[in-house]
Amino acid sequence: MSEIHADLIAAAAAVREQAFVPYSRFKVGSAVRGASGRIHTGCNVESASFGLTCCAERVAVFKAVSEGEREIVAVAVVTDVSPPAAPCGACRQVLYEFGADMAVIRANLSGERIDAVMRDLLPDGFDGKSLDF
Repeated sequence: MSEIHADLIAAAAAVREQAFVPYSRFKVGSAVRGASGRIHTGCNVESASFGLTCCAERVAVFKAVSEGEREIVAVAVVTDVSPPAAPCGACRQVLYEFGADMAVIRANLSGERIDAVMRDLLPDGFDGKSLDF
């Protein structure tokens, strides 16, 4: 596996163990690297009211924002499925707004890895520049 973003994958794999998934039992860990270089992590948190569940990627982004980040340069998503799971549509939208050119690394516990760029995962993405104020 490429060493690029290995620390991000390791952080996502570690936080995956904190996931609160009593219903799906599908643990997801995510880590984002802000433009500052700092890594912020998140795991999925489920609710019995399923629509209130929050994905790991959004938890990591929200945590980064709460800690002062405004641009994200990379995100890692770690699951235990093959091929490694991709961010859902809602997460793609949120991630896109913080960096259309961010690296997206999907990995699993077996060492599989798929690399992409956010704008390729959300073509014609919608962000604040799309709003007419």
